[in-house]
Amino acid sequence: MAFSATKSVLALVAGVAFDDGLLRLDEPVCGSVELPQFADERGRRITWRQLLDQTSQWEGELWGKPTGVDAQSVREGTESAGGPPGEGWAYNDVRVNLTALALTVLMRRPLPEVLRAHVMEPIGASGSWSWHGYGNSFVDVGGVRLPVVSGGAHWGGGLWISALDLARIGQLCLHGGEWAGRRIVSRRWIEALWTPCAVKPEYGLSWWLNDGRVVWPQAPSTGRCARGNGGNHLLWVDPARDLTLVSRWGADVEALVAAVSEAVRPC
Repeated sequence: MAFSATKSVLALVAGVAFDDGLLRLDEPVCGSVELPQFADERGRRITWRQLLDQTSQWEGELWGKPTGVDAQSVREGTESAGGPPGEGWAYNDVRVNLTALALTVLMRRPLPEVLRAHVMEPIGASGSWSWHGYGNSFVDVGGVRLPVVSGGAHWGGGLWISALDLARIGQLCLHGGEWAGRRIVSRRWIEALWTPCAVKPEYGLSWWLNDGRVVWPQAPSTGRCARGNGGNHLLWVDPARDLTLVSRWGADVEALVAAVSEAVRPC
């Protein structure tokens, strides 16, 4: 299980929609997707950027799980509960699941199919990875019942992937969306993933940014990462060192990143 590193992969799938012209970051989700979650006054104001940088502040229930059940939003303590979209931040898996639902409706395909065809096969990934939702997470799109994956590992679901395949994703992002000279995802989207959120500067579009060494003081400020389970599952990307590092079930991951970074000179 990749745990919450799945969120960063979800954002990479959103890049496929972005590159195809289906998604514009600062436009309301309701402009391209019809779902009841975006039909009320607050929902109509939520943009794709706010879904992906976790500032939507959406309140509701999805797949039988209300937003308040995710203790992370309480633990982070940075959210103004019930405030306007874009003005508060919370690390909330129910809202991330809403992002996965909206993207599934937008792309009219299960997201694992999109990831496989547009990213994993082109970068030579194995066929061993899988991405799951819940027993009740389905949506009807044009009369077709589609499964909806989860964006994390709360209550099951999430991305199951080997360290090597996760490293391939890191290399793709490290090289600005190119793989072996082939453009897979636009450089513009990779730059968007790593653009600081106005409300939470150490967070981009579902990627953690170590600018100012806020996330990990011992690690270089040039690092960007997808991480899960408190950082015990890590994909670390450092463009300054041309470095991709993957760690699973690490005991002291920050020390590992710091030691490897010290051994690799900046380019």
